[in-house]
Amino acid sequence: MRALERRLNALWYGKGSASLLLTPLSTIFSIVTTFRRSFYERGWLRAYRASVPVVVIGNLSVGGTGKSPLVAHVAATLTRRGLRPGILLRGYGVAVRGPRRVSADTSVDEVGDEAVMLAAATGLPVVVSPERSAGARLLETQGIDLILCDDGLQHYALARDFEVVVIDAVRGLGNGRLLPAGPLREGPRRLASVDLVVLNGASDTQAERSAWRGREATIAMQLVPQAPRGIGPGGRWQSLEQFVGAPVHAVAGIGHPERFFATLRAAGLTVMEHAFADHHAYSAQDFSFGDRLPILMTTKDAVKCRAFADERFWELPVGVRLLPDEGRALIDRIDALCRRKG
Repeated sequence: MRALERRLNALWYGKGSASLLLTPLSTIFSIVTTFRRSFYERGWLRAYRASVPVVVIGNLSVGGTGKSPLVAHVAATLTRRGLRPGILLRGYGVAVRGPRRVSADTSVDEVGDEAVMLAAATGLPVVVSPERSAGARLLETQGIDLILCDDGLQHYALARDFEVVVIDAVRGLGNGRLLPAGPLREGPRRLASVDLVVLNGASDTQAERSAWRGREATIAMQLVPQAPRGIGPGGRWQSLEQFVGAPVHAVAGIGHPERFFATLRAAGLTVMEHAFADHHAYSAQDFSFGDRLPILMTTKDAVKCRAFADERFWELPVGVRLLPDEGRALIDRIDALCRRKG
């Protein structure tokens, strides 16, 4: 699976022209998705309108862009303002029958890694549902003030009040083509209709942001590493600086593992990289490295390793940093939606 991901990334984000051979299939994909969206916009297909505001934090491209950390950040910030968000996901790579409530102790095999990660990180109601409208109905019974959708930008069966698109500032939109010739689920023109574009990994300079389709509603975001926490018995915390000076194993089964490795190297760590496919189901055998060196991984990976983790295993939580004024403006707009609809 990881080998397939590497080939697709080379096709979508490289400089070659091989992807042009898949353009006819992308044209078919574009026609289908365009008609589907227009059917919902014209009311020919009916979208469910929840009783609380729905905020979608999604992306145009497949693979990781950093939207889940932003969902956790927005949820935590709104909670501090006295609101109670609920979080809705599809449940990637699992066969969920109907909507299901998720807790930090729910099996990853049943609901997916991102759902368990968000439930553990926020302590808020989290629901997975292949049909997001059914998941929204379940969340409405949980005493919430709004629904935060992790992904689901293209799931038009659930009406939304606010749309955020997260883009990896390094990889951008790749070759700009739709699946399967490129990484996009919708074309770049879709950015003109969303409420906000967030560039993950961009600098704070307006020049870099304004290069994105000339949009003013674009803000920069950085993922900031926090203190590592042991996954094994005891769950102790340790500063990242304490891992400097000796090699560590870095494990990432996410959409863009190179971002995680670069974060560790930027902190001064000597990294031995182990990239797995996104949403990889780990076993103890995956960590037979022949030594007792520390193993650092993302929180998304850590939730799948708790059953067999020992003292070598550490997760590296990340926080979200936005410019104060821009972060406050984002939360203010969502807060206003809740007050207005409430």
